Amino acid sequence: MKRRPCWVEIDAQAFEHNYRTLVEACGGNTDPSASRTSQRNDNVSVTAGLELLAIVKADAYGHGLEHCAPAAVRAGAHWLGVTSVEEGVEARALCDVAGFPGTAILAIAGVFPGQGVQALEHRLACVVWDEWQLTELEAAAKSAGLGARSTPVHLELDTGMSRQGVGFDGLQGILARFTEDSPLRLDGLMTHLYAADENDGEATRGQFAVLEPMVEQVFAAGLKPIWLHVGNSAAVMAGEAPEDLKQLCKRFGLRAMARPGLALYGLAPEFEPDMPPAVTKLQRALKPVLAWKTRVVSVREIAPGQVVGYNGTFVASEPMRLALLAVGYADGLKRALSNRGWVLVGGEKAPIVGRISMDQTVVDVTGIDGVVAGYEVVLLGQQGNSAISAEEHARWSGTVSWEIFTSITARVARQCV
Repeated sequence: MKRRPCWVEIDAQAFEHNYRTLVEACGGNTDPSASRTSQRNDNVSVTAGLELLAIVKADAYGHGLEHCAPAAVRAGAHWLGVTSVEEGVEARALCDVAGFPGTAILAIAGVFPGQGVQALEHRLACVVWDEWQLTELEAAAKSAGLGARSTPVHLELDTGMSRQGVGFDGLQGILARFTEDSPLRLDGLMTHLYAADENDGEATRGQFAVLEPMVEQVFAAGLKPIWLHVGNSAAVMAGEAPEDLKQLCKRFGLRAMARPGLALYGLAPEFEPDMPPAVTKLQRALKPVLAWKTRVVSVREIAPGQVVGYNGTFVASEPMRLALLAVGYADGLKRALSNRGWVLVGGEKAPIVGRISMDQTVVDVTGIDGVVAGYEVVLLGQQGNSAISAEEHARWSGTVSWEIFTSITARVARQCV
């Protein structure tokens, strides 16, 4: 069936380029044919530098998991990061179809009650930090007849964010659960940097100071995880945190890994107070992955004094030519862009006038010649010599780029170009 003209175009090759660009910046191996096996046969790779786990959670930040997960593994990613077991199940199926059954998939928000069996069946590694999560996975493993240390998990350490993770005081109790006869195997340690986009680095250094004695406690308990992963796009692009991570890993014989998300989709996080030069340079090398488009439905002329949209928040002060677009806030176009954002029509800026409706938006095309029904309109992306970014949408609506991407709803079709 022919769809309403509101769609997203995904450039999978741009995603692959961004992944390889970040790997190169971290001194890693960009050869997709590199070994995907380790000494423990856990489907991970031995690479130089910093391994990157590609974050494809939340439907690949709204870009479409079906496009971005295969692109990540084609680019050489050995690890994918998803939020949940259900996302992991979908990612596993996509990797299998793409010919990469050995891809490691990490469910970052952990397992929920009743999901243990699915997690094991689809070969997912789950993040854990509470004893009930260990109990869930242990029970699933035993019911499947799996032996000792057969089920990999990653333990999140809370180093100051107070969100997920076990703190120092509770760590010993969690570690005691990894007995010799337990089906659980501690393969990784992780933490989350909560202020990697603050370029003084003070908060991050404080978190590493907390992390180091926690890692010491893990090894003192006789456990020998493979991985230590720390850091998001901001940390990877700024460079300082990955170097600290490598040094910590060198001390304990761990493999270093980071978890970039936003940068894979072509954007850099905004730093406070200023963008570091290293980030600016790397940002220039990234390519946008997503373009969001619609079409003009109809065009009309209005006279001075006529109102536009709900509650008359816009009143024409002169004769105007308006275009109606097939997009609204139910598609993810933020209502906060009403009377302040713009779109591209014929490569020129067309301001949004009046309130954005659930399914429709009106823009001013008075100064743009030749606009008729069917004209292509760009909401995010490039048209001619002009472009609109998610950062601009975020500034207009008082939010962040991540929310702009993930707000694009499921009724907007995603298609690879």
